[in-house]
Amino acid sequence: MSEVNRRSFLVGSVLAGAGVLAACAGSGSLGGSPVTASSPIVRRLEQQRRTPGQPVVSARLTPRPVDVDLGGRIVSTWGYDQNLPGPLIRARAGDLLRVQVHNRLEVPTSVHWHGIALSNDMDGVPGLTQDPIAPGAGFTYEFTVPDAGTYFYHSHSGLQLDRGLYGALIVDDPHEPGGYDHDWVVVLDDWLDGTGRTPDDVARQLGIGSSTAGDTSRPGMSGMDHGSMDGMDMGEETMRSPVLGGAGDVTYPHFLVAGRVPQDPMVWTAAPRQRARIRFVNAGADTAFRVALGGHRMTVTHTDGFPVVPRDTDALLIGMGERFDVLVTLGDGVFPLFAQAEGKTGHGQAVVRTAAGALPPQSRPGELDREVLLGTDLSPREQVRLPPKDNDRYLSADMGGTMSPYRWTLNGRAHPDSAPLDVREGQRVRMRLRNMSDMFHPMHLHGHTFALVDGGVRKDTVTIRPMRTVEIEFDADNPGQWAMHCHNAYHQEAGMMTTVSYRT
Repeated sequence: MSEVNRRSFLVGSVLAGAGVLAACAGSGSLGGSPVTASSPIVRRLEQQRRTPGQPVVSARLTPRPVDVDLGGRIVSTWGYDQNLPGPLIRARAGDLLRVQVHNRLEVPTSVHWHGIALSNDMDGVPGLTQDPIAPGAGFTYEFTVPDAGTYFYHSHSGLQLDRGLYGALIVDDPHEPGGYDHDWVVVLDDWLDGTGRTPDDVARQLGIGSSTAGDTSRPGMSGMDHGSMDGMDMGEETMRSPVLGGAGDVTYPHFLVAGRVPQDPMVWTAAPRQRARIRFVNAGADTAFRVALGGHRMTVTHTDGFPVVPRDTDALLIGMGERFDVLVTLGDGVFPLFAQAEGKTGHGQAVVRTAAGALPPQSRPGELDREVLLGTDLSPREQVRLPPKDNDRYLSADMGGTMSPYRWTLNGRAHPDSAPLDVREGQRVRMRLRNMSDMFHPMHLHGHTFALVDGGVRKDTVTIRPMRTVEIEFDADNPGQWAMHCHNAYHQEAGMMTTVSYRT
């Protein structure tokens, strides 16, 4: 039996009972009417977040065809400007963010503000919270940013994330004491657009059908077309991780750190013994990264924007959509900031320089093979721990899928046929996220930060390993219709998505 067919059999065999399991978990409909993005309560809640004299941070984004220099390699792609990542947007907690978007692409688009507990009508999911932004049209996103932290923005239309339509969003805490000399934003990405294949080509070869050029009115999903995978190197024999199992479905020719390939890396400079805050953002579509700074240990201080009990480590394993902040006291020399594509061949690399000289010929740091932390290994700072409370609603989301046909599901159904997970405002919700496949899934909930029941760390994106279960809790305090999906862009396109639906 081939690896693809073996995997299809093993994963597919658990799906038949998923609907029964979900029903037993109490995920049935609550009745009542859905609270939509246009419901008065959504706007009323945003007005309550506004304050007199509230500072306003304005920005513009213009998605359009661009030629981007990856570091000696020019690619034709889509972007918000001529650089990767897109423009850094920076605000302070409590500010009003106003971003005007003008679409100069030939297809519809949108912008999602990943990790922000914002007003539902500004969440940027076409077909769920807004109409797609048509070619030549514009849309203004305007919302209060409530929580400090490291976030990012990206298109939520089709597979546009796997082009250049993303950038970092940093929300500063006006009361943070600091204690560091440098603040570096390090965006990681897997890259193939403009190298002979596009994300749409990959989607067709996987059997998904046209994505970015297709129906973007559905939230992150276009029509399914389970075609053959002839000519597609799925990497089934090689793309495996000892930690994450199946490490992805797509091979990439390049891996980027701060928009550049290792042959012409981004360089950050400092002085010996200075302290740097490094904000890691994984904007990749199909790749987790194992990250280390050669010659150093890192102290993890935040994940997904929220503070954690400081934890020293040699390396981090970062799933798609996750963010980690670390503090590093810098040594004297030239050091590789190395992002190994987990379970894949290839890496991204930047350079941290505090002295003259060159990188050693072998730049892969030994720290990658020492202590490696995941987000699930961390504990929250006491001030952000979710207060104890009995849950009012218990839900379940079982992840499954097959490779042939290429179909990824929640509770046995592929979006748009997946059943919504109903909640009511004011409930404490507990949810079981059970991975019944042999691939990892970084599960992302829009509009909320949840707490892991085991350990309590606050997250909005959690990497769930094969055949593992993670339970989360959150307070249903942000009414609307909220997407919940795998942040592997190809799994999302192939159906691993549902809605957390507030009901009246």
